[in-house]
Amino acid sequence: MIIRELAVGENFPTGQIQCQEIPPEYTNASYTTDTRIIRIIDKALEQIRPNIEKAIAAYGHEKIGVCLGSCDNGSEGSLHAHREFFTGGSFPKDYRLYFQSASLPAEYIANKFGLKGPVFTVATACASGASAIMRGAELIRSGYCSAVIAGGADVVSETVLMGFHALEAVSNSPTNPLSKNRKGINLGEGAAFFLLDSKESSPVPGVPVPGGIELLGAGESADAYHMTAPGPDGAGPAKAMKTAIMEAKIDPSQIGYVNLHGTGTDLNDKAEAFALKAVFGETLPKVSSTKPIMGHTLGAAGALEAAVCWMVLKEQKGLPVHCWDGARDEEFPALPIVSLTDAEQPAPVPISICMTNSFAFGGCNVSLIIGNRS
Repeated sequence: MIIRELAVGENFPTGQIQCQEIPPEYTNASYTTDTRIIRIIDKALEQIRPNIEKAIAAYGHEKIGVCLGSCDNGSEGSLHAHREFFTGGSFPKDYRLYFQSASLPAEYIANKFGLKGPVFTVATACASGASAIMRGAELIRSGYCSAVIAGGADVVSETVLMGFHALEAVSNSPTNPLSKNRKGINLGEGAAFFLLDSKESSPVPGVPVPGGIELLGAGESADAYHMTAPGPDGAGPAKAMKTAIMEAKIDPSQIGYVNLHGTGTDLNDKAEAFALKAVFGETLPKVSSTKPIMGHTLGAAGALEAAVCWMVLKEQKGLPVHCWDGARDEEFPALPIVSLTDAEQPAPVPISICMTNSFAFGGCNVSLIIGNRS
């Protein structure tokens, strides 16, 4: 964790990537290819470049789309530009509002690979990355695309950090999900992307997509209880989870691990615990939040945490440990939290299905189920 000092004089731990801070240059060629958000996206995309290139060879550039989830990819440039305006009376030369647009990183991804399919940016707050994966799957099912690069990316921004500070939702110590001593979130940054494909549109008909891990189901709900707070009973999140389970055509007992939204805020943790109890009853799977390790990466969180589930399924090396102080909050149901012992040893029976939850401002709730049916 890096300690970030705000203008109000307080310090907060953040899960920032350590790299050199370079003030943005406001020329089109530089800003659209070499900002912090673009460099982070690039690092993630290069890991799946071979798969993308195979898809291009199989389907052509016109049948591959992009779905990016993000909350704040514009303030990186706008903060510098506005500081110059407030101190000097004018914006930097070549600065344009386009540099603040939510669509810019998604357009970069399409241009990087010469893709001509649909290009979408999804901004559903902290559910954006998961929402983007859902939208990508819909593009494939609809026939518009044969493959989609889907995921999320965000950077730690002073704008967002100040916003959460104003909501009294950010913690000045490491986040502590599910604990009665929890104080709020730690912001983080990062990117994660998947190349979504379908067996039906596989380069070799009838042959499963390499890796064998599928998006089995996805559920989305909008409880609209409050602009920022979740409903206290967890009904909205529960509906998203139930919808994902129905779409996956599985029994809840088949899910071996749930990656929690697990922000460490008072209301979110409580609502999610009630929702899990409503969905799973007495047969709850192992659960953990990975936000104490990565920070809350906002628009990237849904995709990053889906990637954590992908690693659980692919590597079968145990589960992500839930990092907290162990002080259970008795105001909501007890959950089977992943302990260090659980994390260090593979499950007795290999886990074949995982769920990941992303619950956002405005009551936007998304649950993804990934796994291997075989």
